[in-house]
Amino acid sequence: MRAFAVLQMVQGHTVDVLLANDYRTMDSPFFALWFFMRGMTAPIFMFTSGIVFTYLFRLNNEPFEKNPRSVKGFKRVLLLVCLGYLLRYPTATIFDFSEVTGQQMKIFFAVDVLQLIGIGILFILIFAFLAEKFKISDYISFSSGAVIFFGLSPLFESIKWSEFLPVPLAGYFYYGTGSLFPVFPWAGYLLVGAVLGSYLAKHPLVFKSSKFSTKLAVYGLFFLTVTLLIELLSKIYYSESFTWISKYSIILLRVGFVLMLNSLVSFIALKIDTIPRFLILIGRNTLLIYIVHLMILYGSAWNPGLSQLFAYSFNVWKTVGTALLMILTMTAMVLIIHKFKIRNKEVVT
Repeated sequence: MRAFAVLQMVQGHTVDVLLANDYRTMDSPFFALWFFMRGMTAPIFMFTSGIVFTYLFRLNNEPFEKNPRSVKGFKRVLLLVCLGYLLRYPTATIFDFSEVTGQQMKIFFAVDVLQLIGIGILFILIFAFLAEKFKISDYISFSSGAVIFFGLSPLFESIKWSEFLPVPLAGYFYYGTGSLFPVFPWAGYLLVGAVLGSYLAKHPLVFKSSKFSTKLAVYGLFFLTVTLLIELLSKIYYSESFTWISKYSIILLRVGFVLMLNSLVSFIALKIDTIPRFLILIGRNTLLIYIVHLMILYGSAWNPGLSQLFAYSFNVWKTVGTALLMILTMTAMVLIIHKFKIRNKEVVT
């Protein structure tokens, strides 16, 4: 799932950067499908991040203070947040901000995927700590956290946080400062993943049963059904208040779709003996792939990107070919790195 999520993100960003506007029409079923899947990529990425971190965290059956994953988790938070800002750093001179524009600073302070995942992991640690201290189950703790982030998101988005908070801090609460992934509602997807991660850690062999895949599908279908009902009711009883409520349908749609997709992948995993090695390596190197492909596509303070050279200028076939080339390049990168690691070990031994 992590491999799928990061490769989906690579092709999604590539197509979005290069495809000419003339081809971006919902009348095309191919573009409509791509657009839908691109909207699902971030929830998939965050959901799987929550699963993996919580799974590894709960595999260590130790109290929070003694769990080695606690310290590693806090270090991971700092690493992801710092890398997120570094990717958007506004000047190559590091300390000289004299020529940095206001727009560049706005981009720098905008909250993106890495900052969000870092803060999401921090909240997973917080809710795990609360679960232990108040002796409640992880499922209740993490689910409550997800409900908080999802439930309060329309309210938080309606508040102009930048009017009474510094812009760097306000960006974590709403989209108004240019943030792509404020914690409301996006941290909720990590906490939903944390529920499943905790379940897998406590039932390490459950994935070998088809019942597990079926349960995921049932939960996913439930959320999708609720989404459909909300949409139907919003069309019948259209009003400003119901429009506010219908904003939750997008969240429920994403959660339902992600659960259904995990169910499908889980079912497929039951039918195969081994996962291809390159998929395992891609899944283990999602952070590296994410950073490198962003630097190639969007550039940084230290290098130009394809967006500065070819933005919105490719036809369909050139775009698809470039997206495939990007995927192959990222795959080759992790395979080469893996080979170097093996050789280094062989030399040492």
